Amino acid sequence: MSRLKLLGANIKKYRENKKLSQGQLGEIVDLSREYIADIERGHKRISLKKLFAIVDALEINCYDIINFK
Repeated sequence: MSRLKLLGANIKKYRENKKLSQGQLGEIVDLSREYIADIERGHKRISLKKLFAIVDALEINCYDIINFK
């Protein structure tokens, strides 16, 4: 699996753990629901600024998102 897909899967896992919809997470980080969905599917590259916003919104560490094991 590609790193983008692994990253997206981790974002989805932590988003669902927080019981947030894609739309709710998008509102918090000022991204569209569609953009969040594309990130979670591994179809979009994401800037560090956006990644940090998502990490902050999910109240996790960057390591949690990029730990692919």
